[in-house]
Amino acid sequence: MRPLKILFVAPELEPFVKVGGLADMVGALPRELAALGHDVRIVCPAYGCLRVEGEWHPRAEPLGVEVGTETHWGRTWQTMLPGARVPVYFLERDDFFGRNEVYNGPWGAHADNDLRFIFLCRGALALCQQLDWIPDVAHCHDWTTGFVPVMLNSTLRDTPLGRTATVFTIHNLEHQGYADPRAVAFARVPASEFRPDSIESVGAVNMVKAGLYHATKLSTVSPTYAEEIRHPEGGCGLDEVLRFRGADLVGILNGIDTVSWNPATDRHLPARYSASDLSGKATCKAALQQRLGLHVDPHVMVFGIVSRLVAQKGLDLLAQAMPSVLDRMHVQFVLLGSGDSGLEHSFRSAALNYPGRVGVQIGFDGGLARLIQAGSDVFVMPSRAEPCGLTQMYAMRYGTPPLVRATGGLIDTVSPFVEGGDTGTGFVFGDATAQALYDTLGWACATYYDRPAEFKAMRLRGMRQDFSWRRSAERYVDLYRWAVAARTGAPA
Repeated sequence: MRPLKILFVAPELEPFVKVGGLADMVGALPRELAALGHDVRIVCPAYGCLRVEGEWHPRAEPLGVEVGTETHWGRTWQTMLPGARVPVYFLERDDFFGRNEVYNGPWGAHADNDLRFIFLCRGALALCQQLDWIPDVAHCHDWTTGFVPVMLNSTLRDTPLGRTATVFTIHNLEHQGYADPRAVAFARVPASEFRPDSIESVGAVNMVKAGLYHATKLSTVSPTYAEEIRHPEGGCGLDEVLRFRGADLVGILNGIDTVSWNPATDRHLPARYSASDLSGKATCKAALQQRLGLHVDPHVMVFGIVSRLVAQKGLDLLAQAMPSVLDRMHVQFVLLGSGDSGLEHSFRSAALNYPGRVGVQIGFDGGLARLIQAGSDVFVMPSRAEPCGLTQMYAMRYGTPPLVRATGGLIDTVSPFVEGGDTGTGFVFGDATAQALYDTLGWACATYYDRPAEFKAMRLRGMRQDFSWRRSAERYVDLYRWAVAARTGAPA
């Protein structure tokens, strides 16, 4: 089959600008697609906080973007995705993207997020026209790109871009991009699209809903999450739309960067190790204990957490369960994260009340995150909802069995440990309650102390899992060809 021309339109891109896991996917999947022989290009905003790496140069021709009542002019910077033959284009327009934050400023979400990201959508398509490069498929990511399919289905339908298929990926359905109806005129799409079976929701524009109704095909980041969001409990008010589009929705599990995340070569660690030689993991554990002020003890069990401190991640359940665990079990906790002020206070208080046994750092530190993955014995993720999750896959690769709730991508990646058997890569529980989490932490603790051979075997099984992007990329190619066939009527 002939190679595809694939356009990625995204608000984040690792290693240039990152807020969450979306950036990891957009930085990794195109690399694998290019390795499979496809022509992939990425468009992203030129924020004030961009990390400039490699060779950059501005395109000589300014880019005219037809939004609002006039043509808005901007500049395009071009570079290459590190380690791949993938051109990356950054759209510069200071009044929209010159600030240092991606989505939220000091006082909350930017009031002009609708205009900013509609400019990104139309600008990405205008750039394709300027380059005389018409993609077979545009891969759009979350609410910020929801207007790309709308534009291709309406104002651009009778242009060469009208044959471009779209794939809209849901990374987290909780963020839907509600906007004032002014967005319709600014995007220059027909006013008739402002209706419940298109882009309107409760009197406002819903940018995710726009993508869900108008994209050729839909995907999300794990098979279980694709099922969960079709039901009222997980659909965030859009379950009816997702059931309507159910035949076009697939769940494709995210991968991880297995080159960067490799304990045998990770330069952030004080010692390297592998499945064939785990001795360096003990050195990492001692370094972690020392760095966060814990008693340095090679025998005590260490639970690690790296997370946003929010209810979706189930960290309130951990805050409730932690005192009982510490009172009754011989364990330590290390935590890195930030978020809800009440949760930050709870974990800081635990560190004060249990000196030498609880280490907490509020904020984010990439090197420390890797040290927690390597130095902990069990990695804790009690999420109420988790579309995919990457940290549980990092943990397994670093020989740290995850303890997770059975939801979304967690249950798709962590197989339940069975005592006395030779299966399982982590500890899995079902109910989103502090008691269920407490019981599972106790189960992990008992396994660590009473069944060390089984615990070690579980470590090794996790380290040998294949979470690379190659298999996911092959599935996305199938999805792209399916979308192109649906859009053009040509054979898939």
